Amino acid sequence: MKKILAIAILACLCVCIHITTFAQGCVAIRSTGGLSNLQHASAADTMPSWSLNINNRYFKSFRHYVGKEEQKQRQEQGTEVINHAYAMDLALTHNINQRWSVMVDVPIISNARSSLYEHGGKERRSTHSFGVGDIRFAAYAWLLNPAKMPRGNVQVGLGIKLPTGDYKFQDYFYGADSSKTLGPVDQSIQLGDGGTGITGEINAWYNFSRVISVYGNFYYLSNPREQNGVSSARGAKAAASAVANGSDIMSVPDQFMIRAGVNFHVNKWSFSAGVRDECLPVHDLIGGSNGFRRPGYIISAEPGVNYTFKKLIAYATVPVALVRNRTQSVPDKITTQLTGVYKQGDAAFADYVVNVGVAIKL
Repeated sequence: MKKILAIAILACLCVCIHITTFAQGCVAIRSTGGLSNLQHASAADTMPSWSLNINNRYFKSFRHYVGKEEQKQRQEQGTEVINHAYAMDLALTHNINQRWSVMVDVPIISNARSSLYEHGGKERRSTHSFGVGDIRFAAYAWLLNPAKMPRGNVQVGLGIKLPTGDYKFQDYFYGADSSKTLGPVDQSIQLGDGGTGITGEINAWYNFSRVISVYGNFYYLSNPREQNGVSSARGAKAAASAVANGSDIMSVPDQFMIRAGVNFHVNKWSFSAGVRDECLPVHDLIGGSNGFRRPGYIISAEPGVNYTFKKLIAYATVPVALVRNRTQSVPDKITTQLTGVYKQGDAAFADYVVNVGVAIKL
């Protein structure tokens, strides 16, 4: 029973390990790590231990939405923006004892973005970014005594995200005459957001039997800084309309995720089926909310599979988009007030995101 319990909880937590692998595309939700505790909450785990999670994420965003309405003409006309985003998260966790653990997460990011509108409108060209993203430190605690509650538990976490990722990464933008200008790349492929953020997490699981368990996760990143000082004009002079509504400077937005599902365990295999809601909100929890951002949310169905070895779990999840919504930003609302004409920008979303990784007990 103890072995099955360990497999069940390890499998559940492994699927949860990368809470913020958001498939938002132009909605610029970044990898900041997630649930870090790879140990199950067993009373037998009283000795300190280390674990390493290596998560690889990839998605391609290309479907444009205004609100919940897809702008199909963008693909028909060949004017869609295409983002290819890859991130590898290295999350090292130290389990201090059976209740407490600490984690550091280091994302390594590689992005490519192709468009017409950023390069004079005549020829599709690309911009790129590569490097370390925003590093996050967090501490976690199980609320219930594992010795008294072996079938389920609730974990809470509190962390800090540092602005270690380059939030003003530059590349060349081309004009219609093939001239080029060096400027900050689009917000969606920047390596960081430029803010020092506070993260809060709640992670829960419960085993109904040796075969079936359930899980739930909540993650919130609060960025008190309103703007990071980086121009959104791609090296050119900002338009008067952008200055008027505040979108000439990039925003430092919050982000959050809610996730829940069921696990089915068969020997060393674990299969999961869940739902996740990922969001970059219009308004931040703390501080102002103006500046350039593409707020929105995506609701996905999330199947997954894990295989447990002696000290290693290999896993894969593929969240598939069900609902995509690009909401009205603060600059959109300001423009609506100034002109009397309703304004709501668009954003490109992915159909799915691929997560593949391993969790290693050191």
